[in-house]
Amino acid sequence: MKTINKKLIYRLAMTLMVIAAGTACKRTWLEPKPLSIYTPDIAYNTPEALQDALVACERNLRYDWYGDGAPIITQEIFSDVAVEGTTDKSGPAQNMNIQITPDAITASNDNADHNRIYWFWEQSFYRLKYANTVLAYIDVPKWDTTDATQRAQRNALIGSAYFFRAYTYYVLCNSFGNVPYAGTLYSSPKLDFQTVDRKVLLEEMKRELEFAIQWVPDGVPKGQVTNGACRHLLAKINLALGDFDGAIQAASDLINGSPYHLMTNRFGVDASNPSRNVIWDLHRPTNKVLPQNTEGLFYVIDLEGYKNNGDYNGGMSVMRQTIPNWYKNINTPNGNPGTTDQRGIEFDLQNKYGRGIGRCRATWYSTHLIWANDSTDLRHAPGNWMTMEDLVYNNPALKGTDPYYGQPLQKYSASGALLCADTIRDWFDWPHYKLFVPDNENTTNNGGHTPWYVFRLAETYLIRAEAYYWKGDLAAAAADINVIRQRAGAAPINAADVTIATILDERARELYYEEYRKVELTRMAYLFAQTGKPDYKGRTYSMNSFSTNNFWYDRIMDVTEFYNKGVHTIHGDEYTLSPYHVLWPVPQSAIDANVQGHINQNEGYAGAESNVPPLEELPE
Repeated sequence: MKTINKKLIYRLAMTLMVIAAGTACKRTWLEPKPLSIYTPDIAYNTPEALQDALVACERNLRYDWYGDGAPIITQEIFSDVAVEGTTDKSGPAQNMNIQITPDAITASNDNADHNRIYWFWEQSFYRLKYANTVLAYIDVPKWDTTDATQRAQRNALIGSAYFFRAYTYYVLCNSFGNVPYAGTLYSSPKLDFQTVDRKVLLEEMKRELEFAIQWVPDGVPKGQVTNGACRHLLAKINLALGDFDGAIQAASDLINGSPYHLMTNRFGVDASNPSRNVIWDLHRPTNKVLPQNTEGLFYVIDLEGYKNNGDYNGGMSVMRQTIPNWYKNINTPNGNPGTTDQRGIEFDLQNKYGRGIGRCRATWYSTHLIWANDSTDLRHAPGNWMTMEDLVYNNPALKGTDPYYGQPLQKYSASGALLCADTIRDWFDWPHYKLFVPDNENTTNNGGHTPWYVFRLAETYLIRAEAYYWKGDLAAAAADINVIRQRAGAAPINAADVTIATILDERARELYYEEYRKVELTRMAYLFAQTGKPDYKGRTYSMNSFSTNNFWYDRIMDVTEFYNKGVHTIHGDEYTLSPYHVLWPVPQSAIDANVQGHINQNEGYAGAESNVPPLEELPE
């Protein structure tokens, strides 16, 4: 047996030597023969391929509103409209003075159990990379620049990429302040970024958008960049720069000379239902992208059964995030557990309203104060707006044993005893018309697939109103606000009533969970500091003390009942906030990795003592 094995081994060795000898003089067998070659020059050789590259920007942006612990929540809780409502554990952003530090803003903490600040840093630069990819390879297709159609198509692609760059820097500059400029597609790791002055960055974005509005068309498929979106963003950037005339012009061009109009008549899936109204219609998932919807300027798209390059994330989860945890910790006045999220029961509240966990917990300001004088406002009308008292005790175990079964929920008993064990997470109102998204995919009704408005014409009116406010034209500001209020059936306001608070109130009514509320408040804080204009309480601000005394912080303290007032969760965590949180900390990992340059840290955070003056012009 051993002899046979030796012979076999010998023969095999000799065979291999012969094969090697016969091929040693031929090196072709060493040359790789790929089945396909994927290089940018091949991948981006058509206009359609470049348009597909923009889909990466669209997909990246979509996730700001989608999924568990969506990044939009972090924008809301750093503002006056909401707080982080997860009360049964430490980690979620509540005690900001302890939790919001450069070392804590990491990839591992970028999740629903903490906050999404890191997302807004990291994904912003990813989005810039995707936009820069289009710009880097724009001339790979063989354009005939003498042909007007091809020239327009090329410039529209450039303009759309510029839009995404401008959108991204608008958010970065009003979240982190002065940040690095990533203006090209890098072929190798770049380790020498420098912080650039916020105004320099926004001025560049303005120039790029001025190009975009000349070439990006309207009438494109929903989800793609439109001319209206470019004009809207230009108005916002002009406002951020303090160019109030420019903001008014860009907004007016959009309002007066485009195919976009506010939706004021019934339309869409429930148009024949007399119990509903145009406010309800405006926010139905399928209605958002109907051709007759002339209000939407720019969307992120996610429809039932929709797939995007294999990406299918189970829907928006908006009801899980924003609706109270109404099925726990609420007793009847007789002391019995009153609510359940069971489905298929007599009072099926989950199917009717969604199953929430109260993560994005609306404040008293956004659920009560802004509606105090608006009894006719459709946005706050029964059927559109939900209060906890609109729900009923639905626990089947109560039937026949507790007379409160099927009766409206109560917060207090007749003796004044609190019937809800966790009023932060389990008891608050919400805009049902906007947040109700049927979920046909998950076992719990979390909030399914829907397009979501990024920009609507309603906000364009409020941008122009704010620009008029800064110029002191309060009559024009009131007129624009009243366009929105008239559509909602609310009483008009007078010019004498217009302050920045009036504008913020209307934005809160109209744009809850749409706008980046923190971004807008910080933008306003910059304007107060740069102009010296007194706010609605006569307070004035300066850039010299921006991190210690600013409008963003004062506004939140003025109207909310959580921060720095000794409010604790049932887990024992205290809600705190400081003026320096007007700007988020730059992740320490980004600063450390930039070994050949210098990225500044924002004042108030460790590392700011090493800051150097930001660049006053864009780096080459």
